[in-house]
Amino acid sequence: QVQLVESGGGLVQPGQSLRLSCAASGFTFSTYTMTWHRQAPGKEREWVASIPFLGSIPVYADSVKGRFTISRDNAKNTVYLQMNSLTPEDTAVYFCKVVLWGRSYWGQGTQVTVSS
Repeated sequence: QVQLVESGGGLVQPGQSLRLSCAASGFTFSTYTMTWHRQAPGKEREWVASIPFLGSIPVYADSVKGRFTISRDNAKNTVYLQMNSLTPEDTAVYFCKVVLWGRSYWGQGTQVTVSS
């Protein structure tokens, strides 16, 4: 079955960096767009970044543009989110997602906390 497993979250200070990973299985990873989303306490889940399966340029939410980089390794069935210059406003649970045949599949999420 489809499985997405996020990792790499943690507690960091403002200005520091983290790299999140999302390991995928149960589908042909290389042929699907992958996305990252986040949900801060008391807020709705929001889209962060997308990386198409082939050729197209990744896209980012304005709130993370220039600080976050999404990438993928199709040989490892893994999508990454490199997060630099983190601020307390980036504190959230981060999720990866794939849409297959019109259905969304989510991982369990990984907590990122940015605090001094």
